[in-house]
This record gives sequence, C-alpha cells and structure tokens, in this order.
Amino acid sequence: MHSKELMKNHNGNTAIRWMVVLGDFILLNAVILLFIKFFPNLIPPVLDVKSRTFIFICNVAMAIAQYYFHSDIDSRHMHLGSFFSKVLKLVVCQTIFAFVFIRFLYNNGGMFKFMFYYAPTLFVILFAARIVERYIINLYRKRGGNTRKVVFIGSDPANILVYEEMMSEASAGYRVKGYYGDVPYAESPEGMTRLGNMADWFAYMKNTPNDEIDIDEVFCSMSHDLSEEIMGIMRFCDQHIIRFYYVPRMLGNYRLNLKAERFGNMDLYTNHTEPLSDPINRIMKRTFDIVFSFIACVFMIPIIPIIALTTKRQSPGPIFFKQHRTGLNGKTFNCYKFRSMHVNERADTLQATINDPRKFPFGDFMRKYNIDELPQFFNVLIGNMSVVGPRPHMLHHTSVYSEIIEKYMVRHFYKPGITGWAQVTGYRGETKELWQMEERIKRDIWYIENWTLGLDIRIIFLTIVNMLRKDSKAY
Repeated sequence: MHSKELMKNHNGNTAIRWMVVLGDFILLNAVILLFIKFFPNLIPPVLDVKSRTFIFICNVAMAIAQYYFHSDIDSRHMHLGSFFSKVLKLVVCQTIFAFVFIRFLYNNGGMFKFMFYYAPTLFVILFAARIVERYIINLYRKRGGNTRKVVFIGSDPANILVYEEMMSEASAGYRVKGYYGDVPYAESPEGMTRLGNMADWFAYMKNTPNDEIDIDEVFCSMSHDLSEEIMGIMRFCDQHIIRFYYVPRMLGNYRLNLKAERFGNMDLYTNHTEPLSDPINRIMKRTFDIVFSFIACVFMIPIIPIIALTTKRQSPGPIFFKQHRTGLNGKTFNCYKFRSMHVNERADTLQATINDPRKFPFGDFMRKYNIDELPQFFNVLIGNMSVVGPRPHMLHHTSVYSEIIEKYMVRHFYKPGITGWAQVTGYRGETKELWQMEERIKRDIWYIENWTLGLDIRIIFLTIVNMLRKDSKAY
C-alpha cells in the first residue's frame, strides 16, 4: 500500500515535468506561428519559404535546451527568481542552438533582427506560463494532492530549522507527522509533535508491517558516534522506498551548513557554495551588469554638469569622492561617489549620521535619494563592483568588524554591489549597534549563497521603490 503511494507521488512529479515540457513545445510553436502569420517582415525570406524546416530546427533546439535546462517546477522550494533564471537559461540556449543550426544551413541575412524580437517574446510567454503552472501546482498541493509525509529523527535543533523551512511555504506540500528523539525540543514549533523516543522509533522500524508504513521522507540529525544506528535507519528507508536525508547537526548556535562538492570520484562537503561559481551564472550576471550599468551611465552624463556646478557653489573641493574600500577576495579598490560632504579628515573612519555637520545641503539631498551612489556604475563597468551585491565597507570597518563578527570576511567571496539584499531588507546606512552589522552580514552571506538573476532584479526593483518612498535610513 505504501509503495503504491510512493510510486503515485513519483509518477505525479514525473507527469508534472512532462506536462510542462509539452507545454513549452506548444508555446514555442505558437510563438513561431505568431511571427509567421502576423510579423512575416521580421522573418528572413529563406525561412519564410522554408517555414517547415525552420519550425523543425527550432523544435530540435528546444529539445537540446530542455535536456540541459529542464524545468524544476515540481520542486517544493523554488521561488520566482529561480523560475526567472531557469527560463532565461532555457531561452538563451534554445535561441543560440537555433541560430547556429539555421546559419549552418542557410547563408542569409536578417537573422540577428529576427532573434532580437523572437527571444524576448519566447521568454515572456514561457515565464508567464511558469507562473500560471506553479500557481496550479500550489493550489493542488494546498488541497492535499502530491504531498510528502515526513518524520524527523533525533533531538538536534537543526531539525527545527528544516521544519521551519518546510512550513514557510504551505504550497510545498509537506505533511509533518512529528519527530522521534530522546530529548524533547526546548522550543518546539506548533505542529512539530514528539512521537516518542529513539527506542520507540527503532521499535516502529522493527515491528510495523510494510503496508502500514506511511512515510515518504525521513530527516535525521544524530551524532556520528551513532553510525550503526544511522546506517540502520538508512537501510530501513532503502527497503521501504523512503527518501533519507541527513541534517548536519548544530554546534551550539552554529549550524553546519555543509553542501556537497565533487572532488574527483569523491563527495566532499564545504560550508560555502555559491551559485556564481558556475561559469554560466557568472557570464549572465556580468552581462547584466554591463548592459544595466552602460544604460545608467548614458542617462547619468547629462546630469553630471548640474551636479558639478551645484556642488562647487556649496562646497569647495572635487566633484567626485574616491575612497578605498574592501572588495572581492578582500582586495582594496577605489569606490567612486559624487561628493556629498565637505572635505574632512574623518571621511575614511566615520559613518554618516542623520544630522551630520559634514554634509552640505545639496549633498544631503543627493544622499537621501541615493544620487551620490551613481558614479559606482563606473565601478561596475570597470569590473570591481556589481550592480547587486554586499555593500563595500571602509577599510577601517573591515579591520574592526572582521575581528569581532564571525563570518564577516565571507561576504568578500563575491564582488561588492551598489545595492544589496541587506539594504532592501532594512539594514542600510548607519550601524549604531553591533547586532545591526551582524544582521547585515547574515543577509549578505544569504545573498551570496542564494543568488539568482531574478533575485538581482527583485533587489533592484525594491531599491527603486525605497528611493521613491524616501528611505528614512538614507542620510
């Protein structure tokens, strides 16, 4: 009985994936027919004549793209930014292969113009389809379909973190039965029911008939000293087609956030993995940075004379403010800003405060609306900053905080940004107390470990919203 339920769940996930893939092919052909029927002038003449060959090539290219970047829409923890990134990779791959195949077969012009319109259209339609498809799946899971029944093993608080992640999204479809542990959790969340101690769990494993085992996934957080017991649980899960997950234990209040990494023929575990270690992701982010920053710089050129004249009238000194800051891999670089304060000796050690006497009136205005940060788009074009990333700190702050905040230097595994996740979630500006900087560091590290292109776009959008609202922490 239980095996049939597991197979039904597995088949349900497989069916979802294949339905999404089929939908992608239908939408691809709909886009092609849309161009053939309504925008024939955009299609190179030879393709218009050979439209069947063209359609075939595009479908072959989509099959290749699906192989490398197939949808994970059935994944129980995937956010909008992840869908954006996945669809973008799928469309870019499909477009490149289609373009290469067509140019190999036909020597004609007009392909770049066509692809310029075709690729964005396909992306928008597929991304919109993902949103609709995900909504339907979430609705189905909320009503009890395609669910996973879960049991936690062990008394380590790391299990609570996994539980909270499961419950953070009701549409993930998890049904937690409870946990087995010798020691009750000190602060057990509502719904995390203690089913018994470890002896009760081993009795369940030994005495429960196969057709009465009603578990899909087991999450185990136990000491490595109990290796025999852990191996016994793994064998039990294998015999009953139950997914087994080992949850790294917590050391005090510190979680061992280990992730697998391939080393030859071995699996090793590291406490830091970044999506941007993938060359494709780095290319995507750098391309986005260059395009976005180039556009920003073009729009900035006309306002530079206005800023220069106003600044000079109110405060003698240079137009631009150059400061050494800590960047990628802890290396120092020059960060550029429009000067918003009078020239002073404490610029490299003292943060700006709300009524800082060093600010002149126009400089205060620029800081409130983040205009002073605009020259950092030059930093992005140079390559020592990104549009989105952990904000670069003064060398003095790096020296001080690296000594008193654990993991502070981890934020330098990636390029600093003009804006970042910490800034749009309430931790920008002056840090009066240590806990504020600690929270900022947590958010910087979270961004590095969870980067997607969609997340970057979301952060940029939230930054613009905060600018329009006149952020109270902008001073």
